[in-house]
Amino acid sequence: MKCVQCNTDNNLRDRTINSGRCKQCNHPFVFDPNTITDKKFAFTDPFFQKAIADISSQNMLFFTPKQFLYLVDKRLKNRTSSNLWRWILGYLGQSFFMVIFGGIFISYVFSYAAEFLIVWTVFNIIWIGVFFVNSQSTEQSVRSRRINATNLQTLGIIILVTGISGSLIFNYFPGYIVASALGLFSYWLSISQKNRQQITREIFLVNAAQSNEWLQRWQTVNGTVEKLLPAPRQEALPASIDPEVSAYSFDRAIICDSDEIAQFLIANNVHFENNCAILSISGYPQSIFDTVIEMLRRNADLKVYALHDANPAGVSLVHQLRTSPNWFANQAVTILDLGISPRQILETRDMFVQQSQTMAQSARQLPDTVRQGLTAQELAWLDAGNFVELESFTPQRLLRVVNYGLAQSGDTQINDGLILVDNAAGYGGGYVFVSDSFG
Repeated sequence: MKCVQCNTDNNLRDRTINSGRCKQCNHPFVFDPNTITDKKFAFTDPFFQKAIADISSQNMLFFTPKQFLYLVDKRLKNRTSSNLWRWILGYLGQSFFMVIFGGIFISYVFSYAAEFLIVWTVFNIIWIGVFFVNSQSTEQSVRSRRINATNLQTLGIIILVTGISGSLIFNYFPGYIVASALGLFSYWLSISQKNRQQITREIFLVNAAQSNEWLQRWQTVNGTVEKLLPAPRQEALPASIDPEVSAYSFDRAIICDSDEIAQFLIANNVHFENNCAILSISGYPQSIFDTVIEMLRRNADLKVYALHDANPAGVSLVHQLRTSPNWFANQAVTILDLGISPRQILETRDMFVQQSQTMAQSARQLPDTVRQGLTAQELAWLDAGNFVELESFTPQRLLRVVNYGLAQSGDTQINDGLILVDNAAGYGGGYVFVSDSFG
């Protein structure tokens, strides 16, 4: 394992002799995979250092603790993804030994041809079962589940090719029937699993307490993570604002459904770069909230952007802004939905979809006006307790979505809604907001 301080390689013996420190510079190691009992959490200091560097875009962007949790969780899950050629070679090697040596024992009871068919069938059923279980496991990432579904498809093709070819060569009709049925079943199962990836919920492999504890341990040894945001603080006393400044207004405002996202946008200077106010629906930042609201209400040409999670509170954010007297009730204000909707989740891949009974109960209590604006599929998705958080996006991706959405909303006659669309660049690709108007 390499030391993050001097880049010296230290093997287990080096780390043990030096009491968990680098043999070259004496810098302590924070994480040692050899001391971890649960191997799914076994990672090294370079792994953790790279996660911090990647999520902060090489220390350029601020990020929230939950964004870091999502990133580390995804990377730990993706480590278990099967490499295509590796498992194919492993499968072929295992099948050879299983059929040859397993057949020796079964040959005493069954015919020579039947022995191979029995062993081969059981062997492939086990492989199909492993890939199927992993393709629907809630502890796997969307990418890992999709890879396992693809492996099912590849396995089906291999079974068809090898099984049918072998049966024709040896003129063994039962083998032909079994190979055809097993191969087609594996192929059909893979298609079925791929089609349901968008609606399969996912759970965290890592919990928030673990992630925060790892960050604390890292900072104790390696210093403060500069771009890690603390929990948002509400200031009880209002901040004093120069009257000349408060006399002006903003042309645009982003209203977030969480304090964390509002703090994230402000920390990354979205308000400066886009000349817009940024507030949360709960009143963050409290010290300037009342003043900023007054400034916004003075602008007759104000555009408001609702940025929210895909959950019951999120989908009702626009309705709340339009009807609440604390916001823009009875005012001619243009409000654009910049958040994630259930429709986008159902049409997009690679989303971390969670599920809870609390969300299901909240969905059933949505105002009729909000429910009438959703499709039957969206309502069913929400009523099942599904939800997706904005913090599941990396800082770079989320900022790109927000900035692009603001830039594309110049003509409100066309862009009366914004939808999140996958650019089909594959896993880890970007997302952009585009018009969602159908006339």
